[in-house]
Amino acid sequence: MTARTPPNPQKAAVLRHVRPADLKAAAQLAAQATHGVINLTEGVHQAVRRRLGFSSGASQEQASGLTGQIYQVVRGVTRLVGWGTDAALGALLPLVDDPATHPEASPGREAVLAALNGVLGDRLQLTGNALAQPMLLRHGGQTLALNPPSLQAALGARAGPHLLLLVHGLCMNDAQWRRDKHDHGEFLAGALGCTPVYLRYNSGLHTSTNGRELAALLERLVAAWPVPLERITIVGHSMGGLVSRSAVQVARAAGQRWPSRLRELVFLGTPHHGAPLERAGHGVDLLLAATPFTAPFTRLGQLRSAGITDLRHGHVQDADWQGRDRFGSPEDRRVPLPLPDGVACFAVAATLAGQRGLLADRLTGDGLVPLRSALGQHDDPARQLAFAPGHQQIAWRTGHLDLLSSRPVAEQLQAWLAAGRAPA
Repeated sequence: MTARTPPNPQKAAVLRHVRPADLKAAAQLAAQATHGVINLTEGVHQAVRRRLGFSSGASQEQASGLTGQIYQVVRGVTRLVGWGTDAALGALLPLVDDPATHPEASPGREAVLAALNGVLGDRLQLTGNALAQPMLLRHGGQTLALNPPSLQAALGARAGPHLLLLVHGLCMNDAQWRRDKHDHGEFLAGALGCTPVYLRYNSGLHTSTNGRELAALLERLVAAWPVPLERITIVGHSMGGLVSRSAVQVARAAGQRWPSRLRELVFLGTPHHGAPLERAGHGVDLLLAATPFTAPFTRLGQLRSAGITDLRHGHVQDADWQGRDRFGSPEDRRVPLPLPDGVACFAVAATLAGQRGLLADRLTGDGLVPLRSALGQHDDPARQLAFAPGHQQIAWRTGHLDLLSSRPVAEQLQAWLAAGRAPA
């Protein structure tokens, strides 16, 4: 008998992050990327021909004649390679992680999927790619089934009358509320006796699309909650705050029941009026479109998801984006949406600066979100969000992600939510 070669620990560690369904989904994504490169090349080719005074061919973006036939052959070869890749992947399946052996995926895999969904999530969903992240409610690292027996079994004695929902930001997931050994959900559960539930969602979709789905999911959760539910608190970090505002607006318009139990909305570093990083991305689009030779490259910038482009001005409603080219005009055309009546709303803004000033307010911010945007402040009174003075906190010398691990922020959340508790 021949001696069996011992497994390579390094390879095993890598394969621990890969599920069988990931292989085909990744191959599908790679094939789409290859087609995109071919289209980009043909677009540049056509731009050069027009510049030299030659006929554009079949269209502005597609060549005709022999040149067009060559591009079609290349696309055909790509499809054949894709079919061959599918066959080859079958041989790799025994080498990857078996869900039966590890029912819960590794944290590394989950973090990569969250980032991928943030950047390309709308495209993944549109093409039916298995890497698209469905919306889930989670507790203790497990997905919750929304029926009374399953919820009772999952939550047990931890199911109380006060539900705390935590909604993550762009390119993140529910596990990333834990940062530097701290989790606001666990901290508030211990301090206030509330039951933390975490949302996981595809942050590459439109904010209002996620808001609508969250509203429906909360209606089901409330109906199945094992004990009488008296109070709901939502804490949203970054984009999560926009999704939460959207969910409340949709639920109230639909006459859903859960908003009647909503007592507090807390926003951590939420770009209520947008983030300059996405505006910079739009500026790059405009620069690339300025010349015929670089115009085809605008497709690269336009790969970014609907969720990302919603962050340009802080979209929360369908009307903010429907019927418009999301890569078009840089103007802010949002329909103003005030904070919900009857709900105590709180805003925590962070800044890398040590004190307030022009630089801290408009330029520095927390590295991603300007201070004024996180506080809901706007030069247009119709867009101003009316946070009460005592319902705002500025975290100095704090970055966007550091809001998740800041002890002063945790203590401020505890103080705000404790003040809203009914006396025993």
